[in-house]
Amino acid sequence: MWDYSEKVKEHYKNPKNVGSIEDATTIGEAGSLACGDALKLYLKIDDNGIIQDAKFQTFGCGSAVASSSVLTEMIIGKHINEAKKITNQDIADELGGLPPTKMHCSVMGKEALTDALKIYFKDERPKDGNKIICNCFGVSKNEIIDAVKNGAKSLQDIQDATHAGAGCGRCKGNLIKILEENGITQKEPLTPVQFALKVNEALEKHISNELTKDNGGIELIDIKDKDVYVKLIGACKGCCNSTATLKNFVEAKLRELVDPEIQVIEV
Repeated sequence: MWDYSEKVKEHYKNPKNVGSIEDATTIGEAGSLACGDALKLYLKIDDNGIIQDAKFQTFGCGSAVASSSVLTEMIIGKHINEAKKITNQDIADELGGLPPTKMHCSVMGKEALTDALKIYFKDERPKDGNKIICNCFGVSKNEIIDAVKNGAKSLQDIQDATHAGAGCGRCKGNLIKILEENGITQKEPLTPVQFALKVNEALEKHISNELTKDNGGIELIDIKDKDVYVKLIGACKGCCNSTATLKNFVEAKLRELVDPEIQVIEV
């Protein structure tokens, strides 16, 4: 269950500025229905560059509704140059914070605002160059490359240096690509489900078969982070060499095949 602030709940239950503007000066879009979240942002801008009105239409979760609602309140009355400076983190902060996995909702609002203003200014969309890689924290490609040049060698290093990848996580594939472009091979971290599947596969294909040769066996009981809880069965259960079997064979094999930080614990 996500821990939402009272302001998120209020903007979800009673969203402000929902709808469309028939004579909108510019309209921005972000997300896609195929991904589950989509947002359309309508802006009415006067001759002095002041945003007179803003409305939104969204198909998405409560966080998407709340983020869109609070964004419209933040930009109405502001000059377009001020609105351009609003970041997705500003949107999240205005809501009293968002769970990390919901940061993409504020990102979507910022993307729609950026899209609307690009159309207003008739700017071309960025192609390569110094494009934004992490939309959650507005981190550019050049900033990430600088972090790598200054010693970042992993996703965690980049996150520590720039915050990139610390939000919704959608940019991690691009972060890995940048690392590889700079000569650093990087494996994308396994999800908990992928980790569990790999552990189970290693136990079944590479470990159980060896133990059954001595009339023994092993069962996977639980996984917590990188701690793997197992139960020895058959001849292995209560064997005087069970500790050595777990550490020197089972744990060593899992570290080789799955993750070098695995700890095997007997239950």
